[in-house]
Amino acid sequence: MKVKLFDESHEKDLETAINEFLSELDGKVIDIKYQVALGISGEEQIYCFSAMVIYENKV
Repeated sequence: MKVKLFDESHEKDLETAINEFLSELDGKVIDIKYQVALGISGEEQIYCFSAMVIYENKV
């Protein structure tokens, strides 16, 4: 079993990164964990979209 971590500032970038990874994966996805974090710096909101894909490679 392995994991792949993703961290992007925009949800569309995260979606693209995960889809690219999955299209090349030669194995089986066990689970995907998703998280959003929000920080505020003055007037600016800073988002962090992250995911962890848990998978197995074909042997």
